[in-house]
Amino acid sequence: MSSSKAPILITGTSQRIGLYCAERLLDDGFKLIVTYRTERDSISALRERGVTALKADFSTEAGILRLIEQLKSHTESLRAIVHNASDWMTESAGNEGQAFTQLFNVHMLAPYLINLHCQALLERSSPADIVHISDDVVRKGSANRPAYCASKAGMDSLTLSFAARYAPAIKVNGIAPALIMFNADDDDAYREKALSKSLMGIEPGPQVIYQSLRYLLDNPYVTGTTLTVNGGRHLK
Repeated sequence: MSSSKAPILITGTSQRIGLYCAERLLDDGFKLIVTYRTERDSISALRERGVTALKADFSTEAGILRLIEQLKSHTESLRAIVHNASDWMTESAGNEGQAFTQLFNVHMLAPYLINLHCQALLERSSPADIVHISDDVVRKGSANRPAYCASKAGMDSLTLSFAARYAPAIKVNGIAPALIMFNADDDDAYREKALSKSLMGIEPGPQVIYQSLRYLLDNPYVTGTTLTVNGGRHLK
């Protein structure tokens, strides 16, 4: 448990990994501020547990700056920032520029601006952390989604740069997952193919990301590192 009483900010928490990590952090006694793009019952449930939930649009600079302004009106300090917000926008003929810009804004501009504008909030907490949730796909690139892959790779670069910039007061690390949770509509053929890509051959569930997050938050001597959580995909 952190000695800091400041809240943790998690972006993109209405479902899946972000929601799971928010619920587990609450269970472990942390205070939270979360952002969401779409109102869901899960956000209402988090509010009922005392969470401050802020609707945010990270697809534009104006939306990102608006969220930062709202955030500063709710707290004077932050224990950590967990950049989990993500977009899976498809690139198709005629919208390549729009897709790249939106993915860049969500995966790179939002973390970049939030990290810069919230430095003082983090420095009022000890310890203090920033964690970027990127993607294991950046190891190999993606023929199908190059804009998504490039923008997630940019998050890994932000991890290195901000770790160097903010040390020793703020630790900055990343997590690069691969196949953590299937979607309900994934068919058997897709599941079998996806599972075969790793040495472990399992769908681990969001708890492995929470375990990784807690390791980074709790360890005082790790910064500038991206944890690969991929079941050994890099060895196949």
